Amino acid sequence: MNQLSPHFDLPKDSQIKDLPQDIQDAILAVQEKAGFVPNVFLMLAYRPAEFRAFFAYHDALMERDSDTLTPAEKEMIVVATSARNRCLYCVVAHGAILRIYSKNPLLADQLAVNHRTSPISERHQVMLDFALYIGLEAGELNASWKEKLHAVGFTLDDIWDIGAISAFFGLSNRMVSLTGTPPNEEFYLLGRLPKQ
Repeated sequence: MNQLSPHFDLPKDSQIKDLPQDIQDAILAVQEKAGFVPNVFLMLAYRPAEFRAFFAYHDALMERDSDTLTPAEKEMIVVATSARNRCLYCVVAHGAILRIYSKNPLLADQLAVNHRTSPISERHQVMLDFALYIGLEAGELNASWKEKLHAVGFTLDDIWDIGAISAFFGLSNRMVSLTGTPPNEEFYLLGRLPKQ
């Protein structure tokens, strides 16, 4: 066994060269951009077909341009949802991304503890309330939610994105917990201090 999982024999950095070429390419591309290989890439490489499907859907959700939903707002959804699902990996990793996108070193920690006591706008309160309703209560879009979300500026496509991101990261949270995948140490410090 390796340090990535107490339960599954996941690939190590040194075994990237043994993975299918397209997965090697994806891992090396993120390593070049980030300066390290996020452990979730190695965890998902345990099953190459699922790696491909996971990252195709991740990129379709997180990298597409939304009507009004910003990259920082998407990460807010991930952090709040992951915190409620007790997924340390996603809170730490996406907290780092949120700090960078929002240029706010405090926001991710505040949302992870309790978005309702965080100093965020009404728009963001409604967005996160809805994300948790969808992700944790198996909620449905009814007229009341639609009215609340439209009132703070979200389009129907944004509403889809909020629900899809919450649902998708529910899957991610549970796979990380299942495999016992720890966050990379590098994530803990990213975005906490302004670049010199």
